[in-house]
Amino acid sequence: MTDHSLPTKDTPDNAARRDFLYLTTGAVAAVGAGVTGWSFIDSMNPAADTLALSTTEVSIATIEPGQAVTVTWQGKPVFVRRRTPTEISEAKSVDVASLRDPQADADRVKAGHEEWLILVGVCTHLGCVPLGTKANEPRGDFGGWFCPCHGSHYDTAGRIRKGPAPTNLLVPPYAFNSDTVIKIG
Repeated sequence: MTDHSLPTKDTPDNAARRDFLYLTTGAVAAVGAGVTGWSFIDSMNPAADTLALSTTEVSIATIEPGQAVTVTWQGKPVFVRRRTPTEISEAKSVDVASLRDPQADADRVKAGHEEWLILVGVCTHLGCVPLGTKANEPRGDFGGWFCPCHGSHYDTAGRIRKGPAPTNLLVPPYAFNSDTVIKIG
């Protein structure tokens, strides 16, 4: 007569089956945790549209001395100004020790490209956009930019000279790709 009863808990077949189920369950759980963890970590990466805005290339070939243009980088206005020799000499002649936020003109421009001034066009007081980029706009008492909201005056190097703004206009990271193209960011 054949015994068709199920194996008891202590038989070798049952122990092997139990070990297999534990290992399989553990492996599936580990893969599931890995996929979930990777998806979570990957979701923290910047979106494609944000990465596209991380740099901006600007052609400066048509900008004349004394002229400025405004471009957008990371959603902020950036002033690109081609300074005249007079504006450069005025910026260099300022006594840096007398400034609220002391910075020499040479620290705000690239060596060999002193005529080009690149600034984030956001007033450091309350985040307004200063005037002075267009030819018909007021440039303040120092020939640079003027923020009409609270009266901050910036010079031809973007340094705060008068008014409530605590610091100079920011200089974004930028590089010259060629003599006619700059890359901001």
